[in-house]
Amino acid sequence: MNLGTILIVILVLLLAGAIPTWPHSSKWGYGPSGGVGLILIIVVILLLTGRM
Repeated sequence: MNLGTILIVILVLLLAGAIPTWPHSSKWGYGPSGGVGLILIIVVILLLTGRM
């Protein structure tokens, strides 16, 4: 497998885990999922431009 593919799968799983739907994470807001989503977008752009 390509390193970029593995990285995208891991980031998507982190994004799904960071969504504040659990009772213990309801006070976190959207900061964790927003940060992971931003990293995911950056990685996708790097993969599409061929820099990764």
